[in-house]
Amino acid sequence: MLETILTIAIGLIGGIAVGTQAPIAGAMGARVGGAASSLIVHLGGTLASLLLLLTRGGEQIGQWRSLPWYMLGCGAFGLVLYLTLTHTIPRLGAGTAVTLVIVGQLLAALLIDHFGAFDIAVKQIDASRVVAAVLLLTGAFLMVR
Repeated sequence: MLETILTIAIGLIGGIAVGTQAPIAGAMGARVGGAASSLIVHLGGTLASLLLLLTRGGEQIGQWRSLPWYMLGCGAFGLVLYLTLTHTIPRLGAGTAVTLVIVGQLLAALLIDHFGAFDIAVKQIDASRVVAAVLLLTGAFLMVR
């Protein structure tokens, strides 16, 4: 039970981080441009990741050559996210922009789970997941309108 609570807390912290990072990225993108703000953010993330990796003894970084091509290129999604945020936040506001990102994440996650893409355990779309998605989408609609 404690592990579940901790995992939920970590998930919420990640959501808070994304929700806080998004308006900062939007404001930065308005000042320096989307690609420039993405570079600045990713350089900061690279330095933070390097420090964490060093404190963890390098983990299994030497195995990077065995990763599938799509894993090596997934950083490009960060650029897509930042260009999306720098476009939507100044026009729609942080709440609406983050809501749209969350809806996109929900749709992608449902499909990834359903098909077991990227070595993820299969979790079929069933009636309860459809109801949950509809409720989330309804909330997103109310947020965006």
